[in-house]
Amino acid sequence: MTKAMTLLEMLDVVRTFVQQPATQNVWVTAEVQDVQVRGGHCYMEMLQKDDAGRQQARVRGCIWASNYARIARSFYNATGQQFASGLKVMVRVSASFHPVFGISLVINEVNPEFTMGDLLRRRNEILRRLQAEGVLEMNRQLRWPLVPQRIAVVSAPGAAGYGDFINQLYTNPSHLRFTTRLYPAVMQGASAPQSVIAALMAVADDAPLWDGVVIIRGGGATSDLQAFEDYELAATVAQFPLPVAIGIGHERDVTEIGRASCRERV
Repeated sequence: MTKAMTLLEMLDVVRTFVQQPATQNVWVTAEVQDVQVRGGHCYMEMLQKDDAGRQQARVRGCIWASNYARIARSFYNATGQQFASGLKVMVRVSASFHPVFGISLVINEVNPEFTMGDLLRRRNEILRRLQAEGVLEMNRQLRWPLVPQRIAVVSAPGAAGYGDFINQLYTNPSHLRFTTRLYPAVMQGASAPQSVIAALMAVADDAPLWDGVVIIRGGGATSDLQAFEDYELAATVAQFPLPVAIGIGHERDVTEIGRASCRERV
């Protein structure tokens, strides 16, 4: 009769191959998705994609609570943003294997300079593409009226930034009268770029009604603003037929949608 190993015995053999010295404390580059913090631990999926966006590799990753607070604080201090989904990171990892949960990578250090470099590279690529297409300066060349009083607003309904803008507009000390309309859009997350583009297209359909359009999104973590580092959105703003003013994030925040607009601050 053929002698068989138990499943656990077989997986113990796998563990010895996975958790060898060559797979411990190794620097790895990857994109992180589905980042969640539970019980002080940080869990995520780590991906590698090809130039067409197809997944080439995927594995679970985690930062244990004993390291997470330190790593998160250091990353934020260096980059100005939270450790969050959608970032490309360089991390020092050790491979781990569990007979129930399989292979995962335990992160014990993060190199924030890599992420900062990647964000700058993506931003410069957008700028170069808009420049090469001859559209970067188009919206900047449009001029607002001396006193614009008919303003289309693209923002999220109920957003604090939108509320603040309307309050300042309608309680202005000069008692100027304004006409505004909200064109609602999602202002964070993966769906934000297309949502803002759709709102801008609705404004364009009503173009004779407006002196210009203002895009508003209040403050928050810098990672929340990454949705606006989007070529299609920047190109739409750059070629928009009405002057566009951008009020996104805090005074220190700069995005490519802002660089493509007539004005970056409201």
